[in-house]
Amino acid sequence: MVKKMAKFFSKRRLKIAEQIIIVIFFAVIIPMSISGIIINNVNQQSNRAQLREAATMIANIVSEEVDVFQYSIDNELNQISATLEYYNSPQKTDEYLDTIIKSQPFYKNLLIVSQNDIKNYDRYHYDKDVAVFSKELKDGNHLVAILDMKNLRNNLFKILEQDRRQIYVLAGDENRLVASINYEEDIFESSMEQLPQNLQKDKTVIYGNVKNQPLAYHKKTKPNITIIVNTTEDVTKKTIDSNRDKIILSIIITVLAVFFVVGLYTSYLYINIRQLFKAIIAISKGNYRRRIRLLTNIFTPFELVFLGTEFNRMINQIHKSYVQLNKKNKELKQLNEFRSNMIDTVSHEFRTPLTSIQGYTSRLLRQDIEIDEEMKQKSLKIIKKQAERLSRMIEDLLVIPDIEGSKLNFIIKPVPIASVIENSITLVKNDSNKEIINNVSETDARILADNDRIEQVFVNLIENAIKYGKESSPIVLDFEKNDNKAVISVKNDYDVIPREKLKTLFDKFTRVDDSTTRTTRGTGLGLFIVKGLVEGMNGEIRLYSNEECGFCVKVYLPLEEKITTV
Repeated sequence: MVKKMAKFFSKRRLKIAEQIIIVIFFAVIIPMSISGIIINNVNQQSNRAQLREAATMIANIVSEEVDVFQYSIDNELNQISATLEYYNSPQKTDEYLDTIIKSQPFYKNLLIVSQNDIKNYDRYHYDKDVAVFSKELKDGNHLVAILDMKNLRNNLFKILEQDRRQIYVLAGDENRLVASINYEEDIFESSMEQLPQNLQKDKTVIYGNVKNQPLAYHKKTKPNITIIVNTTEDVTKKTIDSNRDKIILSIIITVLAVFFVVGLYTSYLYINIRQLFKAIIAISKGNYRRRIRLLTNIFTPFELVFLGTEFNRMINQIHKSYVQLNKKNKELKQLNEFRSNMIDTVSHEFRTPLTSIQGYTSRLLRQDIEIDEEMKQKSLKIIKKQAERLSRMIEDLLVIPDIEGSKLNFIIKPVPIASVIENSITLVKNDSNKEIINNVSETDARILADNDRIEQVFVNLIENAIKYGKESSPIVLDFEKNDNKAVISVKNDYDVIPREKLKTLFDKFTRVDDSTTRTTRGTGLGLFIVKGLVEGMNGEIRLYSNEECGFCVKVYLPLEEKITTV
């Protein structure tokens, strides 16, 4: 059986609740049941001994009551006999005895019996209805007292009226029943059948065949009576059976209480462990935000609370590491994209000016043809223009690390915004000769900025507007004040750009026209650089695109604070 159970449990792992039930069964229920059986047996033995002692004590009490009754009657007869010595005539003697009978109702009769007739009377004689006592007088006659047995019964069983045991008083060797309490004929007959034939005298003895219903007898020699005490079934139930039922009930209540407490403890424990399981499963599936939420109370063990706290702390660290890893992966992906875009852009954008430079340089170096002065100047101008273009692209690439690392150095000072815009327009390469409307020239406002860097910002913005503006549409530059900031707008007519696309224009290598619809040249770094420069000078740049303005860039820069003196 044990091997089969071990084989079964080896194939199947038990849950905590099942293990607790098995532990309770072997560690609580079985020991408690065995203890209950032992306690019940010990209690039965104790109760049996108590019943035997009680039967013995009651038999002795009744025996003592008989002795007391007999002693009191002897004393009264002695007093009566002493008084009779003063009466010389039979008539007065009879009158005196009649007076005593009337004053003492328990006397049925008082007689003066001659010595010849006394043989008809025992010294102490008990019968069902009467008890006979005699006292020898000085003249040789005997005083005989006949008493009513009701009085004897009342005295014998007065203190035992509440006891449920059956008590029998038997007289003579023939065991005549003269007094009893709680008498039942069948039980009396059974008690008499079990009574030994040879009785021990003047000693209380336990006898009987039923161990939980002991019988006791006391055989007295003077007077010749036998007292039998029978422990009834009711007394047994009250003592042994009742106590046994209480023990069994207490064991059942204890087991139920243990099951209740353990069940309550197990339920809370199981709920908390399920939380732990769910958290572990969530982690295994990649959910690093799941936390253990324990149901804490007096039944929650410290170890489980500690485990939950440390688990949540571990999850927080894992989640942080996971977020950082995702961030690094994203940065790495962006870096890879940046590298790919940079290679594609640089290879594409650098190829055109290099090709032009190489072509015109080769033309100038040819000896087999004659090149006039006009052609030389034209070729040199193209070479210079393409070289300047390469220089600008290289500068744009070199300034990116400084912007990203916040390593740009600015010399911030008050600068007239009107002169900045005019200089920027002058520096712009406007090959298409687009009209530039400058509405900033009339203001005398001064901004706090780095002069060279702010000119670089507006050169890039105006060149972008020229590149992407529609043909024959002007570039408009406006100025306004907003609180303590100057707002310079650069507008050009262009198709409305979707908001999603508009948000990405500040990213590196991002252009309005993608690689499939590209119509203009550029690295896609202009707006990224402009944003870095403007924010480095404590400014702000915003992009707008709608039907009214087409494409609009607004640059917010701090104004010079004018100090007025009184």
